[in-house]
Amino acid sequence: MSDPKQRAPTLYGIITFKLVKGALFTTLGLVAYAYSDNNLPEEYRSLLHFLHVNPERHFWVFLAGKIGSLTESNLLLVSAATLIYGLFALVEGIGLYCRVSWASWMAIGESALFIPIELYELRVHFSKSVTVILLLNLIIFWYLLLNRKRLFHSAFQHRQEAAKLKRSEAALPGKS
Repeated sequence: MSDPKQRAPTLYGIITFKLVKGALFTTLGLVAYAYSDNNLPEEYRSLLHFLHVNPERHFWVFLAGKIGSLTESNLLLVSAATLIYGLFALVEGIGLYCRVSWASWMAIGESALFIPIELYELRVHFSKSVTVILLLNLIIFWYLLLNRKRLFHSAFQHRQEAAKLKRSEAALPGKS
């Protein structure tokens, strides 16, 4: 009988990526929810003062304008969406770790969904970070698509073989 969990370092990397991403987005969603009823512009000014950052620089002024335009309902919506996405990634990561085939299809589907969006974003506004994310999604998509039978169906086959072995042992004479 073959080992159902064959060594797969790339899969372990994907699992780690999914779990870290899930933990990060879940945490961000919860933090956004916790801050939804606060005075965000004042909190932002306090943070910049605490970090000893010059609040007059263009980036910080731009960010302050964006934070100032947030409403509580917008922040709650962003919080809910971020939390759902984070939990989705955690479920994916745990499912991939347990080598269940539905998790591979979730990861393949998620990667395939974002590839056209990232290609469009690169066409409109080229960015190194979006390029890296696109490459990661392509690697995850192709790796899981090409190796799903080897990585995930072997566990199912292992359970089938174990059940078949138990039935054959039970059918032997002298066994009860």
